[in-house]
Amino acid sequence: MSVATAVVDKWTDFERRADELCLGFPVSSGAAGLAGALSGIDSHLCFRDVLTRGGWYRLGGVVDRDGNHLADDLAAWGESELENVDGDLHALVDAFAGSGLRATRLLGKTHYLVASTGESAGDFVQVEIEELQEVVAHELFAVTAPASLEELIDPPREEVAKAAYQPLGAPYYRVRRITEVAAFLQRMAAQKPEPQSVHRFLDAWQSSSAGNATTFSNHWVLAVREYLDRYRQPVFQATPVAAINGIMPRFDGAFGAQGLALSAALQRFDRQAGYPMAWFFHMLTTKAVSHAVTRAVIEDVQAGFSYLPERDVVVIKNWLHRPYGF
Repeated sequence: MSVATAVVDKWTDFERRADELCLGFPVSSGAAGLAGALSGIDSHLCFRDVLTRGGWYRLGGVVDRDGNHLADDLAAWGESELENVDGDLHALVDAFAGSGLRATRLLGKTHYLVASTGESAGDFVQVEIEELQEVVAHELFAVTAPASLEELIDPPREEVAKAAYQPLGAPYYRVRRITEVAAFLQRMAAQKPEPQSVHRFLDAWQSSSAGNATTFSNHWVLAVREYLDRYRQPVFQATPVAAINGIMPRFDGAFGAQGLALSAALQRFDRQAGYPMAWFFHMLTTKAVSHAVTRAVIEDVQAGFSYLPERDVVVIKNWLHRPYGF
């Protein structure tokens, strides 16, 4: 067996065991408990929960007045029923008027659990686990003249907000994605001759005071995406997401601040985030800091007022020479 095949088999087995774990794991244990249980799958990996992102949903199925499931896939059900009336949306509405059928939704949170695998910024495994709960959402045929099938099955947020969600079962966990980040970044690098923004972001972290002070995956996760382009070739994308549960750091420096005032504002931001140079990385992602701050910092350096280590000055100059962002 080749090394590459062994690595693939390792993660295939890990994903299988993680799926099995989620099937019976109580949501009441929380993401921290889930991280501990995941760590038990592989003694070389110590997982920790770093971020939870909620407020999203997926379409669910169809239930009758009594909450009995008639279909598990709302979109497929709608398309099938529309086809039965030759694509006549008004005929579909008439056929089911007064039926009391309701749509369901899967309300979700995504828990990001990470485990370090090496010393570099990209050396970690990222496990995304969804916390899902199916709820009864809106009455399907309450709107007498929907403009489209999409409006019928997934109406605007303000329309659904009028209906009280009714849980159809207990919340549960499900594995969404397991990413060996270093390998994913290598596949991204093979797509283009020039380093992509995420590679430069991690290189900047590694070179700066941030990389010297703390581990990248303590403070950031990656929103990854993989799809096929029109030529059926795989495309890999990754965007850094600040692993902050709660209030994001605020930059309170006055516009045009320089010297001591700017230095103090940068330090306050870094203290809020918990590591040096946080202001720079948030400038590239969360937009909490204006790009103009980098020019002001370098102007201070050129004027002989240097409050950053040389390694950080180099990172900023490299960005000014060839800017990027997300």
